[in-house]
Amino acid sequence: MRIDFVSDVACPWCAIGLNALERALERIGNALGEVEVHMQPFELNPTMTAEGTDAAQYMATKYGLNAEQLAQNRARIVERGATEGFAFGTRSHIWNTFDAHRLLFWAGAEGPPGSQRALKHALLTAYHGQGRNPGAQDVLMELAEQVGLPVERAREVLEGGEFADAVREAERFWQELGINGVPAVVVDRKHLISGGQPSEVFEQALRQIAADQSATAGG
Repeated sequence: MRIDFVSDVACPWCAIGLNALERALERIGNALGEVEVHMQPFELNPTMTAEGTDAAQYMATKYGLNAEQLAQNRARIVERGATEGFAFGTRSHIWNTFDAHRLLFWAGAEGPPGSQRALKHALLTAYHGQGRNPGAQDVLMELAEQVGLPVERAREVLEGGEFADAVREAERFWQELGINGVPAVVVDRKHLISGGQPSEVFEQALRQIAADQSATAGG
């Protein structure tokens, strides 16, 4: 089974959704056979500058929310994160995430098995848990080294602009398939599970997909 996790590092619901998906896969165990999880790029703020902007001001402007509504949304996100094992910290700034996507693409193309998933988790934790800039080269290189990727190669990728075209192409591919919100979990390129669903929902959906595939193969 192939699972494409389409998401953005800047998306808090993507942090919740990835943890929930991982928990579902842990509970299912080997029932699905071999499962490949691929991190796919999506930018919520593709025109965001490298310097970024104040998070509260940006959210208020983009969604028309007042301070009380923002606080309520924040509390809901923190609560859902805790349910799925993700600890949200203070995120006061929003940055451009394109370089993070380039590094993730590189990890998927050249890194050892599991390194792309590990880097994605590290990026989400750094941004949503620690309020760090996922577009800063020093942060990206630190996280690459943290998950066992070669730091000098990471530097080459970041400084040379590698995988930019590949990320743009991948973003267009998913958008043309109708993905306009994240997280989006696409199973075997034909089944879509949208949003940061609870782990129980992911588990039920994946088991059902596997059962349907088994019935089709047997019939």
